Amino acid sequence: MTIEFLYFDGCPNSATAEDRLRVALRRMGRNEVAVDRIEVQSPEHADRLGFTGSPTVRVNGRDPFATGTETVGFACRVYTGPEGLSGSPTVEQFMEVLA
Repeated sequence: MTIEFLYFDGCPNSATAEDRLRVALRRMGRNEVAVDRIEVQSPEHADRLGFTGSPTVRVNGRDPFATGTETVGFACRVYTGPEGLSGSPTVEQFMEVLA
């Protein structure tokens, strides 16, 4: 399994999302899975990567949280969770897509 964690410096939600991702991996007994952190540095870089906002997680090259309405750009991302909109998936949502 390959996991990419894409973010931009200064994103207020990236630390929370990365922590939740790591908690999910730990709870699943998947501590050996490496998370490749990719800092998106400009709008042009975002375009080249197909970056749909910070933070974005790709599992095996695919964004499991994509709804099809995301746009590529150098911006913050919003996720829909059990309690409404949030800047990060929950630990449980991460566990679901990593199972």
